[in-house]
Amino acid sequence: MSTNFELEAEAREVHGTRASRRLRHAGKVPAVIYGAGKEPTHLVINHDKLFHKLENESFHAAVITIKVGKESEQAILRDVQMHSYKAQILHMDLQRVSATEKLHIKVPVHFIGEEDAPGVKLHEGIVSHQMTEVDIACLPEYLPEFLQVDVSTLELHASVHLSDIELPEGVEITTLSHGGDDQAVATVVVVRGGAEEEEEADVEGEGAEGEEGAEATTAEDGEKSD
Repeated sequence: MSTNFELEAEAREVHGTRASRRLRHAGKVPAVIYGAGKEPTHLVINHDKLFHKLENESFHAAVITIKVGKESEQAILRDVQMHSYKAQILHMDLQRVSATEKLHIKVPVHFIGEEDAPGVKLHEGIVSHQMTEVDIACLPEYLPEFLQVDVSTLELHASVHLSDIELPEGVEITTLSHGGDDQAVATVVVVRGGAEEEEEADVEGEGAEGEEGAEATTAEDGEKSD
């Protein structure tokens, strides 16, 4: 279950480019909340408080309580627009949620057991993360903060796939439920210049030396026969 977050907001009547610019100069973020069969509502949120919440990974995959005066609504974060080079939030989109309707949202993937994987421990490979987040579907009450992927048993060149992930109650992976490919989430690969590549290089080197030796012997025999 995800962490509970709250955001205090104010309704804004005036919106548009100029109005949004004035809000940003005043240390506020223009936002909009939509969905659940209701009209979109334009909001204003304190920039610094929102910025600190965005630094928390869990905030990006959580049901957030949006408080506007004495009223509150449940929503999830759908989009955040950031300034191209400043640490400034320009705009935020929120989507209302219903307790009886499934959410479709991306949640982060956390990997465990990387150091214990035989491909890493015995063959000096590394775990390559093919995915850092996965799209899931679930009711709001079952929304997890993240999905955990155990890679502790992976041999060299082996992978863990979407279907291998142990899912919390009430959660399904969207791709698989729609009949999509069972994609790899992580794979143990050879480190460039690692032990296996060195062994292959040694074998190739020995082969080359053998060929050179054979050529040299052939040349010597030819000189003798001359």
